[in-house]
Amino acid sequence: MNQIEQVFLDKKAKALAMGGAEKLAKRKAQGRLNARERIDYLLDGGSFVESGLLSTSAVASEKDRSPCDGKITGFGKINGRRVSLVSNDFTVFGASSAAVNGKKIGHIKKTATQRGMPLIFLGESSGARMPDHMGSAGMGSLLGNDGTQYRRTREIPWVSATLGMSYGSSSWYSVMSDFNVMRKGAILAVSSPMLASMAIGEEVDPEALGGWRLHSEVTGFADVVVNSDEEALDAIRNFLSYLPSHHKEPPPRAPVPAGSGEGMQNISALIPESRTQVYDIRKVIKTVVDKDSFFELKARFGKTAVTGLARMEGRSVGFVANNPLNKGGALDTDACDKICKFLVLCDSFNIPLIFLVDTPGFMIGTEAERRRAPGKIMNYMNALSLVTVPKISILLRKSYGQAYLNMGGGKNSDEFAAWPTAEVSFMDPQFAVKIVHGLSPEDEGFEAALAGMNKGNSVWDIASIYAVQTVIDPSETRSFLLEMLDIHEMRITGGVGEHLMKAWPTSY
Repeated sequence: MNQIEQVFLDKKAKALAMGGAEKLAKRKAQGRLNARERIDYLLDGGSFVESGLLSTSAVASEKDRSPCDGKITGFGKINGRRVSLVSNDFTVFGASSAAVNGKKIGHIKKTATQRGMPLIFLGESSGARMPDHMGSAGMGSLLGNDGTQYRRTREIPWVSATLGMSYGSSSWYSVMSDFNVMRKGAILAVSSPMLASMAIGEEVDPEALGGWRLHSEVTGFADVVVNSDEEALDAIRNFLSYLPSHHKEPPPRAPVPAGSGEGMQNISALIPESRTQVYDIRKVIKTVVDKDSFFELKARFGKTAVTGLARMEGRSVGFVANNPLNKGGALDTDACDKICKFLVLCDSFNIPLIFLVDTPGFMIGTEAERRRAPGKIMNYMNALSLVTVPKISILLRKSYGQAYLNMGGGKNSDEFAAWPTAEVSFMDPQFAVKIVHGLSPEDEGFEAALAGMNKGNSVWDIASIYAVQTVIDPSETRSFLLEMLDIHEMRITGGVGEHLMKAWPTSY
């Protein structure tokens, strides 16, 4: 071996050593994978092709202490399909953003977008590298050089995992992604608790600042919450299995598991006859779809609605459903935001949508107005009208008011079917009796007035004017959906929609 070869091997070994044995051992003792272990676990074995192995900090005094400049980038495969990724190495300057690693990310993003590969961000970063960014020269040379850095036009899926302390750009990529999985114990915030404490003059609790409960229940930034790095990486693999590699191809098909649809004969037993009695719509979804294929998103956020990916005879589909288990299924502003983002995801990546409808309408009152309910409802309606993938709605039990339109009623879905138990009206008939006649249930004449308000609400009335295309027995729900998905397949465009929402804001 000559001297040049030895130099190369030494540099390669130094890069692969990351922040050193001591820091790596500390992480291992904490039960956390390091940046390279995460790559090895996520990707198909032996498929990783690194880009920038020998990169270091642009600051001369830090070159020997900055292997890969704190961010490991490259390409690999998941289930045989090409992906691109950025894995933050917290053992090197806290994976802070700097000049060289910014160039690496830019190259990976550009290549992934141009060549049609999903982009994965494994997030854990202390934010900007202060010595590099401080002062006007640092700001002018490092920030804003890429005018497209924060542009999302959804040519490819973006996927992120929040796996540790994630501040600055690591947070930006998390909230810009189509899917973000968060490990318990990780923190996602604009800046660190120390800086936040200094800014407001009081101690800031990291979990309150940006922990998993905040982002799964309040902000909705966490689509899935897990207990370990391994579970987070499994979730990424699972999510990507429903999506195409890019926006100009349909999603992949999967084998149909044995036993799919075997519970359909008893599906009506999952829904109480009384329109005021609660139940969990997720049981209905899991009965209808291919066995064990339902992958719920934002389960803890906007809980009056359920959104998630699933498969029907191996085909990727997206479900939007009211969940009477929470607030009777009345849609609140969080549910509107949750559904909007899901509509954008499915339409951007050619995934047909299925709506299961059972709602008394939208949440109303002073709190709803303070949370900008009119704007949220119209955002949702606007998004629905821009969807160009197939939309199939099934009315299970009830649908009142504006929510009838938001859940696919009228001309807002390509096919609208109903169960025999369904009813539709402008509002709950009991409320209508109170508003029109001033009568309460205990008042004389209430029952007669209620019978009048119930007149014309039945499924047979709406079917007679072809406002629903058909009435189906509950046990036929799966077979009906399979037929409609086949009928409405986008044959002319090769399974690709128009993507009218490709630039829809990622967080709002």
